[in-house]
Amino acid sequence: MPGIGQSGASPAPHADSLGVIISLPQALADGLGAKRAAYAGPDAAVVPPHITLVSGRARGSWEEAAEHVRKVAAAGKPFVISLRGTGTFEPVSPVVFLNVSEGAAECERLHEELLEGPLEHLLEFDFHPHLTVAHDLDAPNMARAKAEMAGYEADFEVTSIGLFDHLAGEWALREELQLGGPGER
Repeated sequence: MPGIGQSGASPAPHADSLGVIISLPQALADGLGAKRAAYAGPDAAVVPPHITLVSGRARGSWEEAAEHVRKVAAAGKPFVISLRGTGTFEPVSPVVFLNVSEGAAECERLHEELLEGPLEHLLEFDFHPHLTVAHDLDAPNMARAKAEMAGYEADFEVTSIGLFDHLAGEWALREELQLGGPGER
């Protein structure tokens, strides 16, 4: 999700943009962000590494959609994601990604549950849990990202999902929602 940022005092959300993601622990995000910047340049660091569950909009009011996301999160349970090696969507889409080898089923379940409510996923491709490493780069940098990250391994626990809105040209965090509800771990 381009331009993910932190929310502060910001305008009211609007129904035509709503995203739900899994953020990474800071140390892991910093390391992967540095790798992504090495392939794509400093502008790649603008988008922190994440796993997208929904990139779309609300069907109806933003608040109704946000309430549905809160309910899905409250009914969820923490789980572990294992990132192992690289994959690519080429030649269909110029993307090199880290594979979600453990936790993919939980990501797919969350994606499906989120779409059972008033949310619409607006990507043209089927949902495939992944973490983008390189996107729309020249062939040498795409190949380098795929080769250098092929042996990458990391595990982390997912305890929350982030609810985002697109404001002033970038995605802004509206709420970080604990899986299992507030205070549950």
